[in-house]
Amino acid sequence: MKKILITGSNSYIGTNVEKWLLREPEKYIVETLDMKDENWNQFDFSGFDVVFHVAGIAHIKETKRNKDLYYKVNRDLAYQAALKAKESGVKQFIFLSSMSVYGMETGIITKDTTTNPKTAYGRSKLDAEKLIQEIETSEFKVAILRPPMVYGPDSPGNYQRLSKLALKLPFYPKINNQRSMLYIDNLSIYIKRYIDSNAHGIFFPQNKEYVNTTELISLIRKSHGKKCRETKLFNWMIYLLKPIVLQISKIFGTLYYQYDEDSICLINFPDSIEMIEKEK
Repeated sequence: MKKILITGSNSYIGTNVEKWLLREPEKYIVETLDMKDENWNQFDFSGFDVVFHVAGIAHIKETKRNKDLYYKVNRDLAYQAALKAKESGVKQFIFLSSMSVYGMETGIITKDTTTNPKTAYGRSKLDAEKLIQEIETSEFKVAILRPPMVYGPDSPGNYQRLSKLALKLPFYPKINNQRSMLYIDNLSIYIKRYIDSNAHGIFFPQNKEYVNTTELISLIRKSHGKKCRETKLFNWMIYLLKPIVLQISKIFGTLYYQYDEDSICLINFPDSIEMIEKEK
């Protein structure tokens, strides 16, 4: 039996991973810690085998005013939690980083791709990675996760916005692109794997299938009984705007991980979309 502390109460990913692990109460004991509480450092980390750190700032608009907050939470808080975990005898620290550390909106990411974050969010995550890895020892393993967009029922972020848009469109672009995405239950299985194997290093969890945006929109519409009308009429406009308009690039550009790690596909892409949309 392993005892796991999730640092970041009520987070979307932390809550779902906790529920998944507690399906096997004979194998896992799970507790969560509210990192917004200024007294979090008084919590006793000793006795835990694993700390899964999910606390962070992500889905807010980045401005000059909140720039420092990214570093305070995503970097400094994460490093403080890792130090406390190490000092308390925790054996493994799993840090939830991001694909944003590469600073890429389009392209193919391999294990040899250089990190080059363009935002305070990406830079703060990469800074945290480096600091935490510096304190790794044979007795304190560090696992860094750089997932692509995580989606699922009631997930925050771009999926819900795209879903709403897809249901309103009378027709939609037929684009040949590929994107890495990660369904929340598949992420939970990855986390379970890393915990069970006491894994350390940098990991790139993703769905087994790459996602085509046209197919995604089509699946969303089909799940609501709506007709699917594709067109290439406005593709020229999308190609022109992709380098200029960030949101268009995020939706219709190609961006995926290419690597050799065994991908987990507990729930395939079409089924994951149907499961999300049927709950609305």
